[in-house]
Amino acid sequence: MLPDPNPTILCFGEILWDFLPDGLYPGGAPFNVAYHLHRHGADVKIVSAVGRDLLGDELLRRIKAWGLSTDTITLHHGLPTGYVRASLSETGDATYEITPSVAWDQITTNHDSLHVAMTSRALVYGSLAQRSGFNRAALDRLFDTLPADAWRVFDVNLRPPHDDLSLVHEFAAKCTLLKLNAAEAARLLDNAQETAGREEADARALADRFGVGIVCVTAGARGAGLLRNGQWYWEPGREVQVADTVGAGDSFLASLLSGLISGKLTDAECLRHATRLGEWVASQRSATPDYTASIPELSSL
Repeated sequence: MLPDPNPTILCFGEILWDFLPDGLYPGGAPFNVAYHLHRHGADVKIVSAVGRDLLGDELLRRIKAWGLSTDTITLHHGLPTGYVRASLSETGDATYEITPSVAWDQITTNHDSLHVAMTSRALVYGSLAQRSGFNRAALDRLFDTLPADAWRVFDVNLRPPHDDLSLVHEFAAKCTLLKLNAAEAARLLDNAQETAGREEADARALADRFGVGIVCVTAGARGAGLLRNGQWYWEPGREVQVADTVGAGDSFLASLLSGLISGKLTDAECLRHATRLGEWVASQRSATPDYTASIPELSSL
């Protein structure tokens, strides 16, 4: 079967406001991935929830202005729109204070989302939204509805205290592409600290443990690696002036997935383009910067 030139991809999980020191920005890892997939030409559906409040209304307004669909985003009557207070270090690295009991803790898989799932090319899901049993059940319904050959993409984001490793293991075993950073890989395997140079060994161990064919390990400024069907690729990082790292990994994943699904690029090329895009996003403010002609190698994505 030839690749769909405009595949439908579902992104399941949190949508919220990032409260950064210089302003409020739409965020949440699955939403950030959706934003960047949309910029790559994919037909993206965001399966999430916002409250019936001002913050929720503004999120929907921004999403529509970007040309993204809101049909699979639930309006929640009883819970408020989520937000995260992010603190930035001197190097631009972010730490997060995540609000509990918000709308995205109860994501409904309605008729629209299940109907879309029946013909979707991929489902992207993260670990944070799995803090809710309601969401875990909803995600299982999407798994049951997806075509057998659809990509199941697990984006690990260990954000204490929402970092239950048993849940991460459970959902890693269901994916076809596992993406995580080097610190998360080391912790998942043996509760160790991140060490430069162990990325390939960790990727191979994760692939064996979870029976997944594709593992991607990002390592910040050092670069990123991709293991696919036993072949390891490594793309060194390039120095950039970091504004903040919020969403850099999400843009990386969107670019990587877009390239892999299209089948137009080699695995090494997909990894290189994804790394360059992640570096560019880290040099911009917020997770969803406007795309411009200055993005490295964007024209060939």
